[in-house]
Amino acid sequence: MNCIEVRGVTKDYKNTRALNNINLTFEENKIYGLLGRNGAGKSTLLKIISNRIFSNSGSVTVDGENAMENDKALSKIYLMSESNLYPPKLKIKKAFKWTKEFYPDFDVEYANRLAKEFGLNVNKNTRSLSTGYNSIFKIIIALSVNAPYVFLDEPVLGLDANHRDLFYRCLIEKYAENPFCCVISTHLIEEVSTVIEDVVIIKNGEVIRNQTRDSLLETGFTISGAAGAVDEFIKGREVIGTDSIGGLKTAYVLGKVDKNEVPDGLEVSAMDLQKLFVQLTNS
Repeated sequence: MNCIEVRGVTKDYKNTRALNNINLTFEENKIYGLLGRNGAGKSTLLKIISNRIFSNSGSVTVDGENAMENDKALSKIYLMSESNLYPPKLKIKKAFKWTKEFYPDFDVEYANRLAKEFGLNVNKNTRSLSTGYNSIFKIIIALSVNAPYVFLDEPVLGLDANHRDLFYRCLIEKYAENPFCCVISTHLIEEVSTVIEDVVIIKNGEVIRNQTRDSLLETGFTISGAAGAVDEFIKGREVIGTDSIGGLKTAYVLGKVDKNEVPDGLEVSAMDLQKLFVQLTNS
């Protein structure tokens, strides 16, 4: 099976452990959500996988080959990161042509078509782009490289609602026509929850969840109502967080619940991905 395997990866910065013994597999032709709070280690992990920085221990393999300084393995990976590594005076249309030199499957025609859809002027140079259009430029590159493994680190930074919607639509259309492994690292969990198939949650440099989105959402529920009744109902259950307003209370609970056992006056509902993420990653 073609995949990227991360085994025992640990990364230290002076006295700070950014990643601690990470073990993950990113399979081909799947869309993953890589979720975590600021400083959780998401970007560090993506940079190690793409060989931009090195881990203190552990290994990364791409389709069975060690990725460390291995051009063949690394040519299968494209990382869209916060940094724009193109020369500042390079025009967008020239950037498309140069990218094809490094990624032979880069689709220049498709990139130009996306540029029109997003309203990106290909005669501008990369330095002149606003934060939003810099993200759009990097998105277009990422969707056009046709690499088997594409990592998107905060891809919608600075994008307005219309452009974010267009990005997700283009991603799904691209994936439907030619499936590939896509890993989206983002803070906009509610937006991405309908796009991703598998979820990896990192907290303090460690993986705390790694499963399909649907199975993760089935691990818990929300119970709401009068505070006293909620407190009574959640006794002995695994509560990961609560919210209170006046005399009303909402509890976020891991485990299964039979709706027939819920007393009158209390409301049980499924937990959405963003609420579950927030409660799992609270200190």
